Amino acid sequence: MADYRYIAARASTGDVLHWNLPLSEVEYGPELSGPGSLKGTLPTALRRTLSATLDAGDTVLLVERNARLAWGGVLWRTEPEGNTLPVEAAGFTSYLHRRYDLHGNLDGRGPYIDADPCDVIRDVWAYAQAQPDGDLGVTVDDTSSQAKTGTARNPYTTSKTDPRNLGDIVDEMAKVDNGPEWSETVAWRGRRAERRIILGAPRLGRRRDDLTVSTGANVVGTPHVIEDADSYAQWVIGLGAGEGKKRAVIVDGARNGRLRLEHVLETNEKDAAKLQQRAYRERLARQVLPSVTELDIVDHPAAPIEALHIGDDVRIRLFEPHTEFDGWCRIVGWTVKPGGGETAERVTLKLERTNKPEDNEGQEQ
Repeated sequence: MADYRYIAARASTGDVLHWNLPLSEVEYGPELSGPGSLKGTLPTALRRTLSATLDAGDTVLLVERNARLAWGGVLWRTEPEGNTLPVEAAGFTSYLHRRYDLHGNLDGRGPYIDADPCDVIRDVWAYAQAQPDGDLGVTVDDTSSQAKTGTARNPYTTSKTDPRNLGDIVDEMAKVDNGPEWSETVAWRGRRAERRIILGAPRLGRRRDDLTVSTGANVVGTPHVIEDADSYAQWVIGLGAGEGKKRAVIVDGARNGRLRLEHVLETNEKDAAKLQQRAYRERLARQVLPSVTELDIVDHPAAPIEALHIGDDVRIRLFEPHTEFDGWCRIVGWTVKPGGGETAERVTLKLERTNKPEDNEGQEQ
């Protein structure tokens, strides 16, 4: 059984306020390009004792698993319910959704022309933490990408008269074509928790040949394998930039003995070779029918919980009475229930296809 400890610290300074909060019914975990979350409960009897510690909006909660920090975020809500005090927290990036660009162009850091979205994300955090009482102590790594945002004709700008939400700006950067993905990490540096944003360009994670998730080893519960033909297609019609006769149209397909299904891929691609490549990749992605979006596992040498990373691709092998599945899936998040007593620790993996379609728009029904 893993050894857990729940810690409260002052948001602005990092000073530890309580080294061992008696949290129960805990669920926590990270997500891809999102803050992740934590839920738990405390005995209501401790409310007065902990009132100065659990100051919503000004306290950081940390999860320590086997002496290593596994999660951290800002406490946003406590609400008594009978004999318990439920608490809710979200990762550090949730803070940006409570902040705005009051100066326009992030106080002179913009406007942005052919800018790397990674730089814009770093500028957002720098701007937020440069304002009085705004320093959450978050650092962003120095990853760069080949993506670009803003043009000479249409720069990426924000206006003082129409303050933009800082979290929304980060979300927009993660949606730029070939733009970065991100996740959050925490680690001990002495008696303080380092709070860090990890960027991946164009994606986080890697193929993990050293990890296996399979029936008979670490899979528990009843796996749910979905077969949804709404997104299935053996033929993809790739549409390039432009209109009318100037618009490139590429058809990529393969007969496989099934009823013919088609998908339209809308792009702004001007290069015919690149359009052909994208249509081919889209067709391969859409010819995969079964999918697994969630899977319950337990800690196991085949895939130790501490070895999981957001964005990694892992092999899933299910041989259940009601279903079979053998393929690669990408980890886009997870939720841990620490358990206790006779209840085992359990992790719910959130998964998506490793080879994922670009979009689900334009699908013929």
